[in-house]
Parts: sequence; C-alpha cells; structure tokens
Amino acid sequence: MNRKEFIQRSTLAAIGLSFPLIGCNSQTDESNSLAFKKLAEDLLKEWCDGMIKHQVNNPSDAKVHGMLECPACETIHGRSMDAVYPFFHMATATGEKKYLDAGIAALEWAEIVTLPDGSWTNTLDPKSWNGITIFGAIALAEALHYHGNLLDDVRREKWMERLQHAAEFIYEKFTISFTNINYPATAVYGLNLIGRVLKNDTYIARSKEFAEEVKAFFTTPNYLLYGEGKPSDKLSEKGLNAVDLGYNVEESLNSLVMYALHENDEDLLTLLTKSLNGHLEFMLPDGGWDNSWGTRQFKWTYWGSRTADGCQPAFGMMAHKNPAFGTAAVKNTELLKRCTTDGLLHGGIHYVSHRIKPCIHHTFAHAKNLAAMLDRWDELPEINTRTPLPRTLANGVKHFPELDTSLFARGNWRGTVTAYDAIYKDGHYRQATGGALSVLYHNKVGLLVAASMAIYKLVEVYNQQPNPGEDFALTPRVETFKDEVWYSNIFDRAATIKTEDVNNEIKLNAISQLKNESNEVIKGTASDFELSYECSEDSLSISAKTRQNIKEQTAFVLPIISQNGEAVKQPNASLITIQKPEGLVSIKSSVPLKIKETPKGRTFNMVPGMEAVPIIAYFEQGTKELTIAIEVS
Repeated sequence: MNRKEFIQRSTLAAIGLSFPLIGCNSQTDESNSLAFKKLAEDLLKEWCDGMIKHQVNNPSDAKVHGMLECPACETIHGRSMDAVYPFFHMATATGEKKYLDAGIAALEWAEIVTLPDGSWTNTLDPKSWNGITIFGAIALAEALHYHGNLLDDVRREKWMERLQHAAEFIYEKFTISFTNINYPATAVYGLNLIGRVLKNDTYIARSKEFAEEVKAFFTTPNYLLYGEGKPSDKLSEKGLNAVDLGYNVEESLNSLVMYALHENDEDLLTLLTKSLNGHLEFMLPDGGWDNSWGTRQFKWTYWGSRTADGCQPAFGMMAHKNPAFGTAAVKNTELLKRCTTDGLLHGGIHYVSHRIKPCIHHTFAHAKNLAAMLDRWDELPEINTRTPLPRTLANGVKHFPELDTSLFARGNWRGTVTAYDAIYKDGHYRQATGGALSVLYHNKVGLLVAASMAIYKLVEVYNQQPNPGEDFALTPRVETFKDEVWYSNIFDRAATIKTEDVNNEIKLNAISQLKNESNEVIKGTASDFELSYECSEDSLSISAKTRQNIKEQTAFVLPIISQNGEAVKQPNASLITIQKPEGLVSIKSSVPLKIKETPKGRTFNMVPGMEAVPIIAYFEQGTKELTIAIEVS
C-alpha cells in the first residue's frame, strides 16, 4: 500500500460509522474536555512510539517479526498482539504508516501463539493459559470495526476469519463461573462486540445471557463486583466474597459499562452506577487506586493492576451519571502519565528512582483503553475535574462490611485499616489483613503508607516481576521471630476492627494475634495485640499494646513511602523526619526508633512498586505498649 492509498484509507476510517453509546450526553465544557482529550492523545502516542522501539522488525522471520520484546521479563507476552488496536487508532489519527505496519505485524505475529481451537496463549508455551483470548479478540474486533478500512480486502477478510475462530473458542469455553469473574464479565462486552462485527446473533445472545448472570456477582451494601477467587463463588471464614479492586475497575466494569450503554440495559446501568460509586470510594485524591486489601493485590501497581487495561472507559463513559466519574478518569490518566518514562508505563511510582525496568504488558494493555475512549470521543459525556472525588471530600469513617475494611478521613489525612480475610486461592498469598493500616495518605505530601504482600510471591509467574533485593513487606505491623520463624499480625485473618468518631477524633481499634505464614499462633511470648489508630486533623497516632508478657524481641515496623533523594534525618533517638517536596513528615515514638539498613537507602517492593524508609520501633524490656505519631508540616 503506497502512502497516498494509506492516507485515503485512514481518512475513511476516521469518519466511519461507530456503534452508538446510548444514554450519553453531549459535551458542553469544551476546554476541560479538550484538555483531557489532548492528555489521552499525547499519552497514547507516547506509548505507541515506545512500543515500536521494542518491536522486532524482521519480515524474513515470521516467528519474531512484530513481537514486542519486554525490557523486564525473560518471557514473551502472548497478549502483545493486543497492541494492534492502539496502533491502528494511531495510524488513523496521525496518518503515519509506521503505526499501520506495527499493528499488522503485531497481530500477524500472534500466529506463533495460536492453538488449533482458535485461542491464543499467554506465552510461547502452547500449554499456557489461553483464556486471554477474550482480550485479543476484543482488540482485533475494535481494530476491524473502527479502522478496518486501513486494510486491503484480502487481509481484512483474513482477519475476520481469524476473529471468527477466536469467537468460537470463547463461545464454547466461557461460562459465568469457569474462572475469575473478570473473564466472563469481559466476555459480556466481547461477545456482543464480536457478534456485531461478524453479524452473528448467536454471540450477541450469549453476551446477553452473561449480562443477566453477572448481576448476581455484586456485594451488599456497596455493590462491589466479586468473583476474583478460585472458585469465583468461594466464601472466606468470615463469609466474605473475593473482591479485587484492581481487576474490577480496570477490566470487568469497563466491559459491563460498554455493553450496557450499547444495549441500553437500564437495569444493568442502574446497578453499574451504584457499583462505580462503591468502587470510586477507594480512589485516592491523586488518582491512585487503594487496592491494598484486594484478593489479587499481588498485581497492585497503585495506578491499577499489572495486566489489566485501565479504568478510563467505565468512568469516562458514565460521567453523565456522576460527574465524579469523569474526575476519576482524568486523575488516573494523569497518574499514568507520571508513571511513564521512555515511552513505557512503569509498574509503580518509584520504578525509575529504584532502577526497575518496566514490563511492556502495562503499556499495550492500557493503550487499548485509551484508544477505546478516543474512538468514542464524540459520544462521550462531559468529562472534567470540577466535581471532587469522594475521598477528597471525605470526613469521618466508613466501614465496608463485605470487606471488613474501614476507610477514614479527617483534615488532610486519608487512611485504610483492613481485616479482610478472603484470599485468591488456597495457599499463602497474603494481601494486607490483620487489622493493619494498609494505606495512609496526606493531601499535602501524598502517599505515606502502602501495604504489600506479607511475603512476595509470583502467584502468576508470567505476569509478575521478581522482587529486587530483600523481600521486605511494606505493611505496618507488629512482628517477632522465634526459632527463625516470622510471626506478625498481618498473617491473622481472624482479626477484628471497631471504629468510632468522637470529639473530632477518629479511633479504629483492631484485635489480632501474631501468626506465621501457616496461620499458627506464636507460643511462649505475647501473641495477642491491640492496635489503635487515632486520627485528628493534626496527626495520625498508632499504638500497639498487649496484656501478655513479651519474652521475644518484638517490634512495630512502619515503612514510610519515600523516594530516594528525600532527606531523612534523626534529630534524636525517638524522632525521624523525612523531607518531601511538599512538606516535612515527622515520625515520633515513645521508644527509640531505628532505620533498617538497605543497600540503596530505601527498601523496595513490587507491590505496589514503591520505595520506603523502613522504620522499626522495638518494645522496651518489661513494657507492653508503644506509640508512634505521624505529623506533617
């Protein structure tokens, strides 16, 4: 195809018909909307250019031509063919043939990860997971629908046949409960879209069946989507469902929203509005998602989840239901931009300062959703940031009974305390629990506490990066060691929380036990502890106490999120200060404080991709209580 023909085709694609988003209002605030559109356009171009730098260009070798090489992972990501859609969007938007070539190469390379049943596999290993076919099929269908005119007739027909093969696999394989809820939830939109592209009513009918079935997978009273566990309907010892914020907001809810809008499913739209409101309470003021407690927290990146797609479509397309949804879409996109370096989205806010290489999966996944939003731009409601996020306005404490988790806010402080006991699957995959302070945020200086897994594990070997250096948990905790075995409250899934808000001071009390990874309570020393968190407008105070005798060295560990380069000082034994760009953080204690020595001056954890100053306060001999106060000036 010569350049003249390409430009003609890209122009036709740009003005082509689109599937309507019924129920969306037209935009009225041009300046705000255009600023957001430019942010999304510029970021998408930056990502596409970054991916091209890592794409193999060797037409003589079909096994590698079009493959995206990952800077961080030794494996090849089979899902990299998803990049066909953002590449094609960029080809239409810019008229530059390099994006068309990149998209064609990415999709046709995927024959290397194709199985006889029409599915694609997650890696080059033909035995690897092939449920990811739903994501590739959606990307291919979107590319064909919005930008199919960029292809010649022969190639377009070939791609339509390939989409048909993938659709048959999805139709035969997927049920509402065959695996985590994110797969059938995504198929609600996926089969609907594919059915329309292929003009196959059978797929559309199946999508409607799934749409009815998924309505049963929302919690009460906050309408959080559940099913992120194995099996998806498994209940914890406390009777709680498996909920993961990251997968919900970055994947499942997007597909449900896009389906419901197209089908004008008013019942589902009403349910989804409630659900989006419930999930939005966990977005922090800077656009970060508080998934410190989620069942798949092992993939938490602060901006979302490592291999999910981004929250922009669901929240952006539903901004007519609640303008704060639009604020969420903008704020999170700004955070994605801040986490992008050299054309690739990095898996945490401190990857660059800790010299961690980015996995390319983050980029091609999130590029799809920006393309999806931009291709529907003229149908979107008004999107601006005039309406504050719920957690920006919050004042008080709210308990989420379906998560056994409490959010609190007073003055500039925002925090989370959790005793959620649901786990992803049997085994020792520990997100924050045990009455731990899993998030602490201050409006002036930003994030101060962000929980990690208790022990970092590659739950999904091909979808996580190894933790660099020592595995040091970022979750604040009481801990002790006996016979070289680690015991801490963050292993205690039976912990309880009580809250009150009296005299302008919020109090959260957690009762927990020190347990090991095998859920065994320590013996021969204090095991039962009360953790109290008191939040006023001026400070956040933590106390840890026991009525039992402490016979083993026991400490409260408080990792404070802090990027390398921020000055750390210790004016006296019980005071440590950290100078952040926006203010001074002071940590004061009733006992001497120590900073754990680390090679780079900071510890780092892949969950959620952050550096921290590891502060340790030891219980003094003969005492049963210690307190720590955090202030910002």
